[in-house]
Amino acid sequence: MSSVKAIHLSLACLIASASFPAAATLYFSEYIEGSSNNKALEIYNSSTNDIALSGHKVEMYFNGSNSAGLTINLIGNIPANGVFVLAHGSANASILALANQTNSSGWFNGDDAIVLKNGNTILDSIGQVGVDPGSEWGTGFTSTADNTLRRKTSITAGDAIINNSFDPALEWEGFAQDTFDHLGTYQGSSNNGGNNGGTTGSCGDAATLISSIQGAGASSPLLGSDVNIEAIVVADFQNANQLGGFFVQEEDTDSDGNANTSEGIYIASTTPVAVGDRVRVYGKIAETFQLTQLSETTVAVCASNQALPTPATLSLPVTSLDTFEKIEGMSVAIAQTLTVNETYQLGRFGQVLLANGRLQQPTNVVEPGAAANALQAQNNLNKLMMDDASNLQNPDPVIFPAPGLSAQNTLRSGDTVANLQGVITYDFGVYRILPTIAPNFINTNARPLAPVTDSAANLKIASFNVLNFFNGNGTGGGFPTARGANNATEFARQKAKIVSALVGLNADVIGLVEIENDGYSSTSAIAELASALNTANGINTWKYINPGVNKIGTDEIAVGFIYRSDKATAIGTTAILDSSIDQQFIDTKNRPALAQSFRANSNRAIATVVVNHLKSKGSDCNDLGDTDIGDGQGNCNITRTQAATALVNWLSTNPTGVNDPDYLIIGDLNAYAKEDPITQIINAGYTDLIHKFGGSSAYSYVFDGQAGYLDHSLASSSLTPQVLFTADWHINADEPISLDYNTEFKSPTQIANFYSADAYRSSDHDPLVVSLKLILDLDGDGDVDKNDVQLVTNARGVTPTAFDQRDVNGDGVINALDARALTLQCTRTGCATN
Repeated sequence: MSSVKAIHLSLACLIASASFPAAATLYFSEYIEGSSNNKALEIYNSSTNDIALSGHKVEMYFNGSNSAGLTINLIGNIPANGVFVLAHGSANASILALANQTNSSGWFNGDDAIVLKNGNTILDSIGQVGVDPGSEWGTGFTSTADNTLRRKTSITAGDAIINNSFDPALEWEGFAQDTFDHLGTYQGSSNNGGNNGGTTGSCGDAATLISSIQGAGASSPLLGSDVNIEAIVVADFQNANQLGGFFVQEEDTDSDGNANTSEGIYIASTTPVAVGDRVRVYGKIAETFQLTQLSETTVAVCASNQALPTPATLSLPVTSLDTFEKIEGMSVAIAQTLTVNETYQLGRFGQVLLANGRLQQPTNVVEPGAAANALQAQNNLNKLMMDDASNLQNPDPVIFPAPGLSAQNTLRSGDTVANLQGVITYDFGVYRILPTIAPNFINTNARPLAPVTDSAANLKIASFNVLNFFNGNGTGGGFPTARGANNATEFARQKAKIVSALVGLNADVIGLVEIENDGYSSTSAIAELASALNTANGINTWKYINPGVNKIGTDEIAVGFIYRSDKATAIGTTAILDSSIDQQFIDTKNRPALAQSFRANSNRAIATVVVNHLKSKGSDCNDLGDTDIGDGQGNCNITRTQAATALVNWLSTNPTGVNDPDYLIIGDLNAYAKEDPITQIINAGYTDLIHKFGGSSAYSYVFDGQAGYLDHSLASSSLTPQVLFTADWHINADEPISLDYNTEFKSPTQIANFYSADAYRSSDHDPLVVSLKLILDLDGDGDVDKNDVQLVTNARGVTPTAFDQRDVNGDGVINALDARALTLQCTRTGCATN
């Protein structure tokens, strides 16, 4: 056989034996053969899927050899349409900053061939295996020696024939020596900055202990260092829309035994791993939003299905927030039963605030100042945020509670969860637990079907913050308005929920807070609400109070009254408290108060109700010199306290013109039970009915995970004995805000599934109902007896004045019929006086 034929036959055999695809998805996109060890290879993934590099390798054939002189097994993965940079370990900083993997062996020169393989499958090549071209292939800048080559973007596959002639000018563009400005990018793709040239070494090699990285302080003592670790994956959050990383923890045998140093850490990497993998990670120690982690990582899986490290144990309250820092990054087990305290961010960010029991607003249960601040400090140690580990806003589905949040599958504050398992992390200023096993919530705080009232009541008075009930122009248009619904669709949803709640209250008189201050015409918000109630109840007796002014005050919102005219009659003058009545009542901060006397139709007994909405804590009163002094009462406490003083002083002047001492103060006073405004009212002789019947655990509002009541019912001394029961109806404060009427921040599916035209989350405040058994106590001693009857008898023949309660039957004269009617109302057996 001739030598020429032998060469051709050998070449044919080599080609036949080589395995290569028609169009590989991985190929070289940049080649750097610069000065000294400035050498790098960029590999491009042209597919739309991430590709794990396990099994992939780069082979280097030196000086015309047919055998690889260096094989580098690749580690990590290449994202879809992304690049991966392999660099020499002694390259300059510009290259290493972009490297995903490094190797410090002797690398190629301009006359050495390079091959990219997946197993035995050839994906691409540079140069010609088996041939030494002298010093380089190509000429000028477009050559393999002392130049940078970039793949032409018209090339869409690698050169899988490794021993054919090689002319770089056909597929490559050339650039001068040490040109690195496009390394790490190709066709708009990026490797996100590489990993600074790190190398994992080999599994089982010496590694830095995680406890040494975490240290005993808030930040790592090794911050900025490049390290290798080897540990067990205890939590994996690399799925779509998750955090894009995983948590590892040292095996129990590698624990340092120091309770002050965490054994776990977060790894910012999308290299595929699974819980139970033992992994070796090279990366840079970083504090990202104060979470210690490894970033710019290279990850290698050493083994799978390994025994998991023992979780840390945790219970609330902790003795110090440092307790969380000591287990940051570790798996934890919480055996105790924890209580849901807030779901405000459940729909937006998948967050649930947990604590050991319900947290209370400090000034709801203790005095402002030192006691309140001490309780706040205790509360701060008794909470832990649970997070869904998603990086999405407005996730769909919202995974808590399983199988997903909906109007019929709610998660309420007061519900509980036990045996929680997860990992501890830190983000947005709070420690969090990311569950590794789906939490099993127990519906401990079931939705109440109806408010608790007393069936013996002859007048039920409610207070309800209707959360910016604005009805546009009152004829179906005029949206958006200054507050409330953004459009007619949202308003219809809001109206249905508000009406459902008002019907469910089953009250006779309702004081409204945060209703649109748009007057009292037939197209006003309050008129529409009264009309809707009549329709819902199938009656025509719901009326609203028109105080005889175009608007009450200057705010966009106001207070108001609606009532059932078949159960109560509005009497006397409708009175307004504003700055014109008492300058202590600053009506540019507080909404003017509205007072109305009502007579119970069943027995003509009278009570005067005043509905209020005092200045909120949400914005300051610094222009008045009324600052937050740090005692727990927040902004504008003096402004509210002065308004409370003006209120009780005003009521003492009989503002409605009805001579009856029975007063009921209701509404959103924006002050918790122990704060100065409430104390001022109580000191004036009023009784806190919510506390009287609900005790210190009562609440109507949840803010920052702490429950308390801003919505009050305070009775004058003469009215208090006539109160049978008072309670909040917990339909709103405990519910996720995502279940309200709004359509923003929700997917089309959630707009439907999160909504129900029921009472739940109709507002952010819970309504309350006061059950009254009003009596005609003419002598003011707290009962109806012979002495009261005698007062009627003594007045026989007298023409009654307006609102004269001695005219018991209301026929316009005082006679024996009135005495007989009052005898039937005696509260003592036989109408005895003692």
